[in-house]
Amino acid sequence: SQYSAVDTNPLSVYIMQPIWNKIIKIVPLWIAPNLLTFSGFVMILFNYFLISFYDWDYTASGTSPGLVPTWVWLFSAFTTFCAYALDSIDGKHARRTQSSTPLGELFDHGLDSWATSIFVLSFFSVCSRDNGKTGVSVYTMYIYLSIVLFNFMCSHWEKYNTGVLFLPWGYDISQVVLIAAYLVTGTVGVEVWQKPLLFGYYITDVLVILLIGFSLFLSFPQTLYNIHRAHLKKTLKNDSLYEGLLPLVSPLLLFVLLTVWVVLSPSNILAKQPRLFLWMVGVAFSNVICKVIICQMSSTRPELFHWFLFPLALVVYAAISGLLGWMEEAVLGVFTALVTAAHVHYGVCVGRQLSEHLNIYIFSLKKRVQK
Repeated sequence: SQYSAVDTNPLSVYIMQPIWNKIIKIVPLWIAPNLLTFSGFVMILFNYFLISFYDWDYTASGTSPGLVPTWVWLFSAFTTFCAYALDSIDGKHARRTQSSTPLGELFDHGLDSWATSIFVLSFFSVCSRDNGKTGVSVYTMYIYLSIVLFNFMCSHWEKYNTGVLFLPWGYDISQVVLIAAYLVTGTVGVEVWQKPLLFGYYITDVLVILLIGFSLFLSFPQTLYNIHRAHLKKTLKNDSLYEGLLPLVSPLLLFVLLTVWVVLSPSNILAKQPRLFLWMVGVAFSNVICKVIICQMSSTRPELFHWFLFPLALVVYAAISGLLGWMEEAVLGVFTALVTAAHVHYGVCVGRQLSEHLNIYIFSLKKRVQK
């Protein structure tokens, strides 16, 4: 299928695109677009692990503000900008080198689906978790992450139904806000987030309110409107309501299961291991959404229940029924490791199959020799 995306965000169109068009000129023509995509993702990952090293349980900014060195925040701003730039120019570079392929599209969106949660999890270190005076509660973090992922899912669900990816306005805005937040934190210190801004509200509260507002009153209605418009124009990909809603079943069940675990966990697992739990949420979501992206690209039907839901349901049942007892944290650790390994394995397999099928290399523009 031919890739089509529409970007109407003024920030992107008038400010960012001209910047990317300048940056793209310095990228050598022999570099494969996927290498740009992957480099950006590796930077985000490296940055995430760096912050985790200094702030495993999200308390550093709140309790001992100097715990995360200044250079880490400035480095975060730098890596976030680089990843944002690389993610924005990979498609341009593919067109410039005439190497646009379905593999590139999948690679880009698949990594984006994972990077989305990593961006959010890194940002939580800026706000720090609730310590009675400042910070955000771990439940707010969970809801915040879920909303961001819900937004991401909506734009791909919309593409599944309309064939066009309407780039959400939130993307460019969130990237610019993230970079600015890291720069401010690096130059002024985390204390800046711990003073009330307006009417006793903190900046972090304002960001949460903005995010929820953006999602529920801008992104989601826009998605429904675009699908409705395609329906009127008779350009919808799926005739039946059942087919159209099918990709939403697994992500919603995933959210239900995770929320049940969060709310009913005997050991209050989210408060004990917020970083592990939220990482697992992001990986599980990414795997579920990658399936939707593949179905949308190959015009195939997604399965009703993603395989992932079965082991997760077992673990959740064992946890909330008290079967796991004191082992709940250990089981979460093992489960998170397995989920992450399964997701990486899945990505590698799909990449290899596609590169063989399309007879191209993933990270090189050289043509494969036909066997």
